Amino acid sequence: MTAPHSPAPGSHFNIAEHLIQRNTGRPAKAAFIDDHGTLSYGELAERIRRAAAALLASGIRREERVLLLMHDCNEWPVAFLGALYAGVVPVAMNTLLTADDCAYMLANSRAQVVFVSGALLPVLRAALALARHEIKAIVVVRPAQAAAALQTADAPTPTTEFEAFLAAHQPLAAPAATGPDDPGFWLYSSGSTGRPKGTVHTHANPYWTAELYGTPVLGLTERDVCFSAAKLFFAYGLGNGLTFPMSVGATVVLMAERPTPEATFKRWTGDTPHQRAEHRPTIFFGAPTGFAGMLASPLLPAREAVSLRLCSSAGEALPADLGERFRGHFGIDIIDGIGSTEMLHIFLSNRPGQVRYGTTGWPVPGYQIELRGDDGAPVADGETGDLYINGPSAALLYWGNREKTRETFQGAWTKSGDKYVRNADGSYTYSGRSDDMLKVSGIYVSPFEVEATLVQHPAVLEAAVIGVLDGEGLTKTKAFVVLKAGQQTTEAELKAFVKDRLAPYKYPRLIEFLAELPKTATGKIQRFRLREREASR
Repeated sequence: MTAPHSPAPGSHFNIAEHLIQRNTGRPAKAAFIDDHGTLSYGELAERIRRAAAALLASGIRREERVLLLMHDCNEWPVAFLGALYAGVVPVAMNTLLTADDCAYMLANSRAQVVFVSGALLPVLRAALALARHEIKAIVVVRPAQAAAALQTADAPTPTTEFEAFLAAHQPLAAPAATGPDDPGFWLYSSGSTGRPKGTVHTHANPYWTAELYGTPVLGLTERDVCFSAAKLFFAYGLGNGLTFPMSVGATVVLMAERPTPEATFKRWTGDTPHQRAEHRPTIFFGAPTGFAGMLASPLLPAREAVSLRLCSSAGEALPADLGERFRGHFGIDIIDGIGSTEMLHIFLSNRPGQVRYGTTGWPVPGYQIELRGDDGAPVADGETGDLYINGPSAALLYWGNREKTRETFQGAWTKSGDKYVRNADGSYTYSGRSDDMLKVSGIYVSPFEVEATLVQHPAVLEAAVIGVLDGEGLTKTKAFVVLKAGQQTTEAELKAFVKDRLAPYKYPRLIEFLAELPKTATGKIQRFRLREREASR
């Protein structure tokens, strides 16, 4: 099927309607396969329209918000796209957050309805008590997982089972008359400090990420089966597991549980109740931490046991050694890229047939990249600069946060908060987050460069580098290292290992061995937690 004309400003465009129309010719094909069954494209379209009708009947109005606190399952795209079809704004929420974080997002978004997985209903109840925020309805997915919570006598909010919520209404006849620049959905962007920021995306933004990256860079077609370790509530996972595959009629394998190596391998090999042989993933979306854990796992499947043709990595820069070892085992590349919640998906990437491990690749066509110095002027090749992006998928703003909006969204350009170097061949090499860069002896040191060198040691699984002050108030590098199971090494050996491979001033002066590193739910290392740990000492 050919893509329609791009949505023009002021025209009618509803992303849910667009994705439904892209698949009207394949009603029987599997769209989503979760731990409990298969949802065809025909069933998906009907359920999206029923969810839209049910939301409007609940009293929610155009552009009011609904919160999705749901594990990845077949109901997730129904709820998300149902809201968009109705002109209501879905707010996707991290299922690993505390009740306090959930309470903040409830109050900040002023959500009127909440879709919640049964297993997460107790968290929602606690959050509602903290937020003192009234909502119109709670819709529970898989309520058997929360029978006790459903029977809470003092719960004031009407609670409905998901299937009953849909069954009570006929499919909505027509989508809301939204435009490409209308607010479509929110994703919360977390930072190292302060509360999460409600990032407002338009109806057209997912269209652009699919048209500029999903199809031309990944080469997705209806023959692909997509599987993402990043969950649907993340910008990365939303493209991987919903908008990209639906834009071409591919099939998606969803997984509610954590993406451990064992759980991931089961999906790769089709060893789940509802996967048939033709539903083994052909493309996998992961993060460097996950790839490192899989390569270190004794359960790593043989090349012939999987159907993968390509893997994608984002979240943190991929160390060259990881990519090369993965390719050596499976015979396929991991294409590393960088995206952000603010830009919705990847705008700078390696690509099939053009992979330079150790770099983040080249600008995705349709996006402009600039590296700027502290004075705001572009820097020369080989110099470190702040990364700015100009592209059609940028968010509108941070909800209710003018200061942060102005800092990040600067006219046509979005400031990413990342430091990069442009190489002579036009590729870009990651230097670290702006607030993670170290200045040692007056010279900038990239934590990532040191970390990428440490993980080349055969005993090292993961590493994180921060700056600490010595007795004279000078910054020194300190590395926190996690060893592979059954492996041993010493601080002196690792220091010598780095000295042999990097400029002498870059080696870590201090090394501490840990059982695990603090990370976000997407696998990003939280260096600020390590800095807090050092400060508390």
